[in-house]
Amino acid sequence: MERAVPDRLGDEREALTQQLDFHRATLLRKLEGLDGEQLRRPMTASGLSLLGLVKHLAETEHGWFLKIYGGSAEPDLFSVDGDLNAEFHVGPDETADGLVGLYLRTNERARAVVAAGGLDDVVTMPWGAEVNLRAILVHMVQETARHNGHADIIREAIDGTTGH
Repeated sequence: MERAVPDRLGDEREALTQQLDFHRATLLRKLEGLDGEQLRRPMTASGLSLLGLVKHLAETEHGWFLKIYGGSAEPDLFSVDGDLNAEFHVGPDETADGLVGLYLRTNERARAVVAAGGLDDVVTMPWGAEVNLRAILVHMVQETARHNGHADIIREAIDGTTGH
């Protein structure tokens, strides 16, 4: 996966969106060269896998950018069926190609929503708190970067690859 280095002289919007794109691409690079079993292999006591991280981040972007900020009434991407961590768990019928494709499509939809919005646009979250697009972007940069740290450790445990 090609990663564009963020422009270190860009304005605020460019800095936020380019950082998010960099971290999105970093996550996908962690998957390169692994087979389906390795991608779905639970590597922590809670069952976390590389593909589970992709699934979670697809759901998170869908929730924050499309539903909360964009106002879409569409349902969550994944049913939780009483399991609050269900979006981290990869089902037997879910494939790497399917989940990565969903993540990429969600990224594209999120980019379009962000491009059409203003950083100071305020929306009300389902629980009543207000948030602006700037805060959502900051949150998604930190969320994706944090999970890339998990992906680093998982990838190293699978095949010894570091700094990927």
